[in-house]
Amino acid sequence: MTRSAAPIAALLAALTLAACGTTAVSIRPAARSFTPDDYDDIYGRWTRAEDEFAFGRLEDILHVTATFESWEFRWAYVIRYAADYALQTEERTRLLRSSLADAQERHRFFVTMIGNRYRESDLTDERSAWRVLLVDASGRQVRPIEVTHLRRPGAAERVYFPSISVHRQTFRIAFPTQHPDGTPVISPDDSHVVLRFTGAEGRVDLRWDIDASAPAAPPLVIE
Repeated sequence: MTRSAAPIAALLAALTLAACGTTAVSIRPAARSFTPDDYDDIYGRWTRAEDEFAFGRLEDILHVTATFESWEFRWAYVIRYAADYALQTEERTRLLRSSLADAQERHRFFVTMIGNRYRESDLTDERSAWRVLLVDASGRQVRPIEVTHLRRPGAAERVYFPSISVHRQTFRIAFPTQHPDGTPVISPDDSHVVLRFTGAEGRVDLRWDIDASAPAAPPLVIE
């Protein structure tokens, strides 16, 4: 399989996992050892897809695919990106440090979606039919602090996030990592976390089960 075709296979794997149940993932920060070819498997582990169908009207309401840009995902992404763009070790390390530092401040999701009305599926439009929330296992929810509409995704985004298509709208959505009271929005000990799209027409929940048994990581050193 060529590298250009591999992301499509990863997306199909993610869709299969969404239908058949998902493997629990760890959100604990820890050093990783990836090669560029590992990216597609990691993409599949952190990508979920669901849809909402109105049986009364016999029409699709919303199709959503989202990738949780977790600590692990970011590490694999940087390794793949650095290889594709022939970055020197110093450049790769700088990019990795920056991405992992951001992971301490923001839970980021890369989202593509299509609804039955284009304008109402624009999450940046005040007339959007959908409200986006991040919900923990206890039901506590938080609203995004950033929603960016990528109207023209670049070449790297189209390759690394194969759910992008001319029919879908693309967004980057960010949530804080801590509540105002200082507690984590997603605890490593939670059973799961849900990215929820909800409104008058229905609800789509994308769920990541969390492996709470994953051991705590030693202090991180990026070389």
